[in-house]
Amino acid sequence: MSVETLQQFLGWCTAINVALLVVVALMVGPMRGAIQGIHARMFGLSEDDLKRAYFQYVAQYKIAVITFNLVPYLALVMMA
Repeated sequence: MSVETLQQFLGWCTAINVALLVVVALMVGPMRGAIQGIHARMFGLSEDDLKRAYFQYVAQYKIAVITFNLVPYLALVMMA
């Protein structure tokens, strides 16, 4: 695999993951009440626990995207 191919791959991975992150973040905001009700019944969690879980999910996903997609992509761009 060439460096250019890997760079393109990581660029697309970053774009797709950032788009998914934006969609999830936007869905958690306005639809939080409905989603929390469903998840509270499914998992037996309080709304405070669910708020914390949603925040942790989005934060950990963001860190994973930055660590495994964005940083390697930027490193390859700087190398070229």
